[in-house]
Amino acid sequence: MSASPPVVPLAAHKGDSSSKPIILISYPKIVLLYPTFIAAILAGILTIVLGEASPHCQTIGVLFLGILSANVVVLAFDFPRTTSLNLFFVGVVLVMGTLLGSIYFPKFIPNVTDVLQRIDPRANATFYFCFVTMLALIYVAVLINVRFDYWEVRQNELLHHHGFLSSVERYPAPNVRISKEITDVFEYMLLKSGRLIIHPSNEPHTYVLDNVLNINAKETAITKMLGSLQVSVRDDKAV
Repeated sequence: MSASPPVVPLAAHKGDSSSKPIILISYPKIVLLYPTFIAAILAGILTIVLGEASPHCQTIGVLFLGILSANVVVLAFDFPRTTSLNLFFVGVVLVMGTLLGSIYFPKFIPNVTDVLQRIDPRANATFYFCFVTMLALIYVAVLINVRFDYWEVRQNELLHHHGFLSSVERYPAPNVRISKEITDVFEYMLLKSGRLIIHPSNEPHTYVLDNVLNINAKETAITKMLGSLQVSVRDDKAV
């Protein structure tokens, strides 16, 4: 019979990119509001350029509210399939088309036109920039907060950093299982984000990391790193 091939650790080569730690961060869903953040900046600039008395400010207000509403729907619901995403886009286009058509063609749908004239959904530049400032402060707080709760994948162990005092939990990397799930097509489109589920070896608990950015690249790097942990040395001579 042949002897069992011994397993020895593979030495990390200096400068090898696979030996660099991989940082995994779970972000809150509010980071998905960045389209509304950009829309508010553009709306504020256009309002200043066109003037707050311009009739186009009503169109700007309608478009901003439409983007904000669509963005909030993305946060509130999951779109696991492309079909549901297409239906959502069709609904947004129909609603926005109806509202804009009523603004520029008042006789198109008189009832909608009357409602818009009564509500007059427009805002000044100060409103838009206050919204931008508020969301920017929240984003800064999020960036600070995630520095106190993240995972670090190394060649021989997984580290969970958490807490303001930088507490660290260590898990051996061999036999660890990491699963990837893309539960929302819209979230993947916006930030290429998805869910990672970590199953440490000899641990009863699993850890779920939602909204991991650039998830496919992270998964590829983790697979490459954990796949190079061990090599088998075969003995060609039979015993």
